[in-house]
Amino acid sequence: MTTAVRPAQLTEVRARTPHAVEQGWAARSRRPILREDGRLLVVAADHPARGALGVRDDAMAMASRSDLLDRLAAAVSRPGVDGVLGTADVLDDLLLMGALEDKVVIGSMNRGGLQGATFELDDRFTGYTAAEIAARGLDGGKMLTRVALADPGTAATLEASARAVTELAARGLMAMVEPFWSVVEDGRVRNLLDPDSTIRSIHVAAGLGASSAHTWLKLPVVDDLPRVMDATTLPTLLLGGDPQGDPHDTYAAWGRALDIPAVRGLVVGRALLYPPGGDVAAAVDIAAELVHGGSR
Repeated sequence: MTTAVRPAQLTEVRARTPHAVEQGWAARSRRPILREDGRLLVVAADHPARGALGVRDDAMAMASRSDLLDRLAAAVSRPGVDGVLGTADVLDDLLLMGALEDKVVIGSMNRGGLQGATFELDDRFTGYTAAEIAARGLDGGKMLTRVALADPGTAATLEASARAVTELAARGLMAMVEPFWSVVEDGRVRNLLDPDSTIRSIHVAAGLGASSAHTWLKLPVVDDLPRVMDATTLPTLLLGGDPQGDPHDTYAAWGRALDIPAVRGLVVGRALLYPPGGDVAAAVDIAAELVHGGSR
């Protein structure tokens, strides 16, 4: 990118010069996924595409795209932030803003399981494809893979996730699988976050696709995490989750988790983009120090 577009200019650029997106991806400077310390801090921004806009008690916290982009730009600009995970609309905006230079970029692939829908667990691949991830020069694709034994939609999601893992591996691209063992209660999906359920989800996720050479896991921070991480040899990033309670407790839990050798970093969205008090830079700097600081 030679000229960064300000957020207020994005609609005009999109309307008059849509080819700027394709040109921007072709010109973007890239970096290795891992640098010297072998760790990653990735900011996530793919929740809105599932209709999931809430943060804490504000159901529409992520409704403003301009506000979200301002927060993302602030987060990605901080030292120690390695990359971004998002859907094409968000990533194209950040690209035009010049925010993705020398960053790891992961495309979100399945956003069809809309939050609260009767078909939520039949999580269709409505976002990036492996072919488009490769064509745009992204570094990988992420797929949410929830396993609910009583819901037939799980079968289609597993099949689609396996196909995506295979297609990404064939192109030498990261396949980031985010598995959950889930149940449906009173018409709502609930992810089981106990150690045994997480371990079961890990084994299902690890077996997806015709090659595991480029598979990474994205897992929640749960109890007994050393035992949970003993369930896999796949490199793993831990998700930050929806911020609840005292943020210092959250940071302490992240720090303990990052001491486990198999854990290679964090993927955090709302907890960094919408921190209590609103200081995005300060929240991101704490996470960056946890991931990259010291001699872990």
